[in-house]
Amino acid sequence: MLALGLLLNFAGIGLFCWLIFTLAVYALPFFVGLHVFMMALHGGAGILGAPLVGIAAGGMTLAIGQTAFAMTRSVITRAIVAALFAVPATLAGYQVVFAMSQLGVPSLAWREIFACLGAVFIGGTAWTRLTIFTETRPLNWGRAVGSDPQPVLTAAAHKQ
Repeated sequence: MLALGLLLNFAGIGLFCWLIFTLAVYALPFFVGLHVFMMALHGGAGILGAPLVGIAAGGMTLAIGQTAFAMTRSVITRAIVAALFAVPATLAGYQVVFAMSQLGVPSLAWREIFACLGAVFIGGTAWTRLTIFTETRPLNWGRAVGSDPQPVLTAAAHKQ
């Protein structure tokens, strides 16, 4: 029975850490969704309407950020959009790891080191999760964006 309790405790802590890590990576959409939820709740949307509006706002923030990142070709614009998502995730990651390290690390210096490493890893993960679905395209300086280098074959060309 003791072994089962230890195993379930370990699984619960792992699940809790995974949930906190995921929430820290999506800090900007979560913050926007929470802010819109609170505004809608105080505006009279009620218990059922406010969560729906908050979830929709958070999802739209994530979708708009990913779409803006995927649609633009400018490296500076991509870096700005990615930084908008990575900076809040980095700050949230620092706070989460610092709070979690207080449970088992007595030295303040080591807690700071762990918190800084956690911030770098979580910020990098947020950056990667935003950029992973975008496909890098080669820059063609001689052509307009979207022009096809080869003519499109029609059905009449296939019959010859």
